[in-house]
Amino acid sequence: MPPRHRYRQTEAAAPHDPLLTVARLAAAHRGEPHVVHEREGTWTFCAGALAELTVDGRHVHYACGTDRRRVAWRDRPLDVLSVLLDDLPVDAWRAYGWAAFELAEALAAQGAGPAPRADADRPLLHLVVPRHEVRITAGRAAVRSVDPDALARLAGDVGRPPGDAEPARAAAEPDLSLDGELYRKAVAAAVAEIADGVMDKVVLSRTVPVPHPVDLVATYVLGRRHNTPARSFLLDTGGLRAAGFSPEVVVSVSADGRVQTQPLAGTRARTGDPAENERLRAELLHHPKEIHEHRISVTAATEELAAVCEPAGIRLEEDMVVKERGSVHHLASRVCGRLAPGLTCWDALAATFPAITVSGVPKPAALAAIHRHEQDPRGLYGGAVLAVDSDGSLDAALVLRTVFEQSGRAWLRAGAGIVGQSRPARELEETCEKLRSVSAHLVPARGRAR
Repeated sequence: MPPRHRYRQTEAAAPHDPLLTVARLAAAHRGEPHVVHEREGTWTFCAGALAELTVDGRHVHYACGTDRRRVAWRDRPLDVLSVLLDDLPVDAWRAYGWAAFELAEALAAQGAGPAPRADADRPLLHLVVPRHEVRITAGRAAVRSVDPDALARLAGDVGRPPGDAEPARAAAEPDLSLDGELYRKAVAAAVAEIADGVMDKVVLSRTVPVPHPVDLVATYVLGRRHNTPARSFLLDTGGLRAAGFSPEVVVSVSADGRVQTQPLAGTRARTGDPAENERLRAELLHHPKEIHEHRISVTAATEELAAVCEPAGIRLEEDMVVKERGSVHHLASRVCGRLAPGLTCWDALAATFPAITVSGVPKPAALAAIHRHEQDPRGLYGGAVLAVDSDGSLDAALVLRTVFEQSGRAWLRAGAGIVGQSRPARELEETCEKLRSVSAHLVPARGRAR
C-alpha cells in the first residue's frame, strides 16, 4: 500500500494584483511543471508534480512516487483515467492540465470517427496533481503544499509587492496573412461539400508561426490586460507551453452534478471606436449567416448535453447574447442541465469534446473534413485546459486565442466556422481578427522589442 499524501494548508493576505502575483510565481517556478488558471474571479497557481497521468492512443500512464503503471484502454480512455484518479493516494486532490484536439479520435475509436492521424504514442491528455497550490480570491490566498517549508515560502510570496512586474512592449506582429490563399481554397472546398450535403458546418483553422522566442509569462500578463476571457491560463506541462485567453467553456460540471456548456459562434471585430463597435454588434445580431452558424451550434450542443443529462432539466440560460472577447465580438449562448444518475464529469467531457464551435455539425463529418483540409494536427489548439477536483467537479476551457511553444517553436492558430453562406475572403479576415487577440501582445524573450 503506497503512503498517502496530505496537504498542509494555510491562508494569507494577497493584497496585490492577482495577475501579477501568479505571474511572479510562475516566473519563479520555471523549469518545473506549473499551471496558472483564472476562473470567475479566482486565480490559481500550482507547481510541481505529485502525480501525473497521461492518455495516449493506446494507454493511460500513471506515475505517483515509485508507483508507475501503464494501463491499456479499449474504447473508453476517460473511464480508465477516472479509475486511476480515484486510486490516487492523495487526500482532496486537484488536477490540472490539458486535452489535445486529437483526443476526439480516441473518444471515437470504436465509432464512426476518422482514423487517428497522430502517432499513437503522442500525448492526448496530460494531468498533473501539483505539490503546491495557491488560490487567490478577493484579496485572500488559500495556500497548500505537501512540503511544510514550501508552504511557508508560498504564503510569504503571495503577500509581497509585485514590483516592476508589468511587461515590456510587445514585438512587431507576425505576418497574419501567411498562407491566406491556401486557407481561402480550403474554405471554398468546404462550402462546396456543405452544398453537397456532406455536413452543415465545419470549423477550419490555420497556423501562423511566430518568428522569435516568446516570453510566455510576460505575454500572459500583457495579453490578459487586453482580453476579456471566460478563462485564462498559463501552462508548462508535458513538454508543452502555452498562454491563452479562452473565450468559452467546453463543459463545466459542479460537484453536485450541474452541467453547462457555452457555445460561441458568430463573429465581428472590435475596434477602438465605440460607435463602430455598436454598429458591428448590431450587424452581428442581425446577420443571417452568423445567426445560422450560431443556431446550429446551439442545437448540437443541446443534443450533446441531452445524452448525459436528465431530460427535464436541460435549458437555455443565455440565448444569443453578444460577448466581448479581446479583439472580437461573439454571439454566445449557455446551455445547462444536470447529470443523469450514474454518470460523472468524464461522461460530460466525452459527450461534448471537442467543442462544437471548433469542430462542426454533425461532428463526425466535420472532423473528417478537418482531416481533409487542414495541413497538420491541431494538438492543444481546439482542445481544452482542464481543472479537475476529487469532489467530482471539472472545468474544461476551450483553447483558442493562445500562443503555443514546443521544441523551440512558437506559433498561433485561429479558425472560422464555415457554413453554406460563407465567403472565403471573409472567413480569412475573421481568422485575422481572432489572431489579433494574441498577436498584438507577444512579448519577445531576451529583451527584443518593437
